[in-house]
Amino acid sequence: MTAIPSPTSSEPDAAVQVRGLVRSFGAVRAVAGLDLALYPGEIYGLVGPDGAGKTTTIRTIAGLLDPDAGTVRVLGLAPDDPRVRESVGLMPQRYSLYGDLSVGENLRFFRRLFCLPRDVAEQRIARLLALTRLAPFIDRRADDLSGGMYKKLALACALLHQPRVLLLDEPTNGVDPVSRRELWTLLGEFVGQGMAVLVSTPTMDEAERCHRVGLLHAGRLIAEGEPSRLVRELDSPVFLVRGGDRDRVQAVVEQAPEVLAASPAGARLKVVLQPGGTDRLAERLAPHGATLVPTRPDFEDLFLARLAAGGTA
Repeated sequence: MTAIPSPTSSEPDAAVQVRGLVRSFGAVRAVAGLDLALYPGEIYGLVGPDGAGKTTTIRTIAGLLDPDAGTVRVLGLAPDDPRVRESVGLMPQRYSLYGDLSVGENLRFFRRLFCLPRDVAEQRIARLLALTRLAPFIDRRADDLSGGMYKKLALACALLHQPRVLLLDEPTNGVDPVSRRELWTLLGEFVGQGMAVLVSTPTMDEAERCHRVGLLHAGRLIAEGEPSRLVRELDSPVFLVRGGDRDRVQAVVEQAPEVLAASPAGARLKVVLQPGGTDRLAERLAPHGATLVPTRPDFEDLFLARLAAGGTA
């Protein structure tokens, strides 16, 4: 895992402040009273499954959507303030790159969009090409790039004007492991220079790379804090189920009320239990030749436990 530098101990003013955010699409309430704060020099992970409200939240912070209720402030200003737009970088799920343009042409197109002086922009482009390792491919069309290279180009375009706030909507979705690691390395470098980064992801292991995370479900935060601390504070025991016929054991687990969540773990099952439910499940499994083996919880266990508990924080 790439090490991400920690924010400074003296807490600065929030780069992004969201209070009571509500946003609906017809009868569907995508965001339901969301509160969060993002500070300079940190990566905040907005973690949750598809449909949790991650994209709506990011688009509202970026000023692409108006809130139905609540307030959003970016660097102390409303998101549609021109001064904010000059200080925010956005990398959406669906990119705004031009497939027929080369890597270099895309970057220079964004240079003109940001109204950057040519000499300043060329220096930044050279540095971003070096950081993303895209320099050898400067003449390749965007449509001919691999998935990981395409996303690194999209990130470079979002960083060209050196934003103070960077909003990333599932930036590593569909990216190979090497490119994903490189993307996080790039984020670590810019965060170390004081940038505030909000990144959404449905991938639980990426949450561990963030300074703080907010677990989002049905448009509401159900937990928030430092990833390792949230996992340590999980009071639901986690076990691997060893032995017995897999299908019969799974049937027992699915019907046991003390099981908050169950997921495959190789050839075994991994279960998250209600506090005090260990003996009851062990008794149910014993006739089938299965036992419970304690194992260390991870972020996915935490999230599943929170969901099973009714989404309470």
